[in-house]
Amino acid sequence: MKEIILIKNGELALKGLNRSSFEDVLVKNLRNSLKSLGEFEITKSQSTIMIEPKSEEFAFKTALDAVGKVFGIAGFSRAIAVEKNMESILKYAVPYLKDSLKNIKKFKVESKRSDKSFPLGSLEISAQLGGALLAEYNHLKVDVHEPEAVVMVEIRDKYAYIHCGQIKGAGGMPVGTAGRAEILISGGIDSPVAAWNMAKRGLKLSAVHFASPPYTSARAEMKVCKLLSKVAKYSGPIPLTIIPFTEIQEEIAKNCKEEYFTLIMRRFMMRLAEKVALHNKCQALITGESLGQVASQTLPALAVTNSVTTMPVLRPLIGMDKDEIVEISRKIDTFDISIEPYEDCCTVFTPKHPKTRPELHKCEAEEAALDIEGLVERAFCGATFKMID
Repeated sequence: MKEIILIKNGELALKGLNRSSFEDVLVKNLRNSLKSLGEFEITKSQSTIMIEPKSEEFAFKTALDAVGKVFGIAGFSRAIAVEKNMESILKYAVPYLKDSLKNIKKFKVESKRSDKSFPLGSLEISAQLGGALLAEYNHLKVDVHEPEAVVMVEIRDKYAYIHCGQIKGAGGMPVGTAGRAEILISGGIDSPVAAWNMAKRGLKLSAVHFASPPYTSARAEMKVCKLLSKVAKYSGPIPLTIIPFTEIQEEIAKNCKEEYFTLIMRRFMMRLAEKVALHNKCQALITGESLGQVASQTLPALAVTNSVTTMPVLRPLIGMDKDEIVEISRKIDTFDISIEPYEDCCTVFTPKHPKTRPELHKCEAEEAALDIEGLVERAFCGATFKMID
């Protein structure tokens, strides 16, 4: 008998002939997530992945938590693998399931027999194990319709696997199977959630943040790093580019009408984000914008912002209510960091009456007073870099 973590693939099962390559990326991501927890081996077979500890020092509970944050997994279980015969199944399953069954009254046993050469059918396997559990634990009774716990026996190619209860996985697709994109990260609630959402769809992340000292502090930058470190628990390491934005904002404030400040600032951000994205070999930009949430996120404003970039701009929160976004931020543990009272550059030089229905030609006319190329180049050359994990 050996205790393992048994993993069920999610959408990968729908990938047909390409499934193997997606599974290989998932296994690689699992290795990276677990590499500091002790020695282990990962094997895959029949849409199932098995993680087997190879030393007593392997941090099993920490590993379960880490597995729960790896995208591409529908569900996972703490299980045992035993020899494929009823004697071994009964010998090891009954004591192993003691803790899982001690606080419940109603249970059932389900069996799946992928190996059709096994001499007993699924119903016979379930009946024998169910009888053994009833004989050992007299507080139990079988309820096939409304059980409090479901004991699973899976007869596969090499072993019989036994577990009780599947933990829901993070879902989505393995990070790295859909390319790379650049997230414009601020210190607010929305952009970390947008980053998490797109990592869930298989995108590898890079990040760009705009800092405006002395209007924004070092603590604001630390806040962004803390937010990205939470996202990185799911996405893997995230390279962060920090762009000095003070000169650009001061030039906008000196030379442009106040109602255009935010729009022109956003256009500069998109220009610089695209420049960083190309440097990082990204194929798209990601923002945390939600339609109509603020003045710069109306449809006309988004169109004006988009016009300075040729890259696809992914906005995974575009149709979400704030409550939905907050719910995800709590789930991924970024909410409390996001509401820390450190400003980011998006709140600097905010106009009292921003344009909500801007026209592109008028915005471009305002920008004509600026040395756009020089401002972008100086900001890009002043960038600093960090790796967040």
